[in-house]
Amino acid sequence: MAGIGEYMINHHKECDEVFARAEEAVGTSDWAGAQARFEAFAHQMNRHFEMEENLLFPAFENRTGHRGGPTQVMRMEHDQMRVVMHEMRAALEAKDAQQYLGLSETFLVLMQQHNYKEEGILYNMIDQVLGDQVEKLVSQMEAVA
Repeated sequence: MAGIGEYMINHHKECDEVFARAEEAVGTSDWAGAQARFEAFAHQMNRHFEMEENLLFPAFENRTGHRGGPTQVMRMEHDQMRVVMHEMRAALEAKDAQQYLGLSETFLVLMQQHNYKEEGILYNMIDQVLGDQVEKLVSQMEAVA
């Protein structure tokens, strides 16, 4: 079975694709499509945050004994992204394409920087520390709705 990091990187890619489809729909003023695609994106992002915050990070913290550091930073960044997603939803509901697209640029930068840290550092650490729990953790993450 692939590592936890590989599983999470693949989920990053899925989130990226849904994000791009929502942005495309806003760009063409397809408001119904944009709403549906944004909700699909928000669901995938919230699912990703939940997998990390409720399963992956606690398992890592319990194994290492470290509650701060990289996982604390990732949680703070998740909170920042949640705020921008909330603002994006409001812009979408107002059918304000300019506001939405500006916020989506901000979100994209936050997400890319965040993913870079997870993919380049944290997931490698998690694979080293939790390599013996891959099947269990991936199974639990897949069960997150």
